[in-house]
Amino acid sequence: QVQLVESGGGLVQAGGSLRLSCAASGRTSSHYVTGWFRQAPGKEREFVGAIRWSGDGTGYADSVRGRFTISRDNAKNTVYLQMNSLKPEDTAVYYCAVGLKSSLITYSRGYSWWGQGTQVTVSS
Repeated sequence: QVQLVESGGGLVQAGGSLRLSCAASGRTSSHYVTGWFRQAPGKEREFVGAIRWSGDGTGYADSVRGRFTISRDNAKNTVYLQMNSLKPEDTAVYYCAVGLKSSLITYSRGYSWWGQGTQVTVSS
C-alpha cells in the first residue's frame, strides 16, 4: 500500500509558476513509476508526465513539454512538478499516482495508487 499527498496548488496568473509536491509513504519501491495527471471540469483525466523512481527517465505530454519539469527527492519520498509559463488551459485538479512498473506509463489505468488531488487555477 502506498499513500500519496499532493500539495502546492493555488491560484496564479497566466505566465506564472507553481510547484506541486507529491509525498509518498508506505510501501515504496525503486521499481515504481510516479505520474502526474490532471482533470479539468467536464473533461477526462489526462496524462501530464511521469518519472521513474530512479529519476533517470522522465516523459511529458506534448501540451506541457518544455514548460513543466518533474523531479524527485528519494530521501524525502517526494516527487515535484514544476510548472512554468502557466496558461489558463492548465487549470485543473492535478493528481499524482504510483504504478507498479519501472516504465513511463502514460495511461491512468496503469497506476495503482492515487493522491486526493490539488487544484491549480490559472487566471488570464
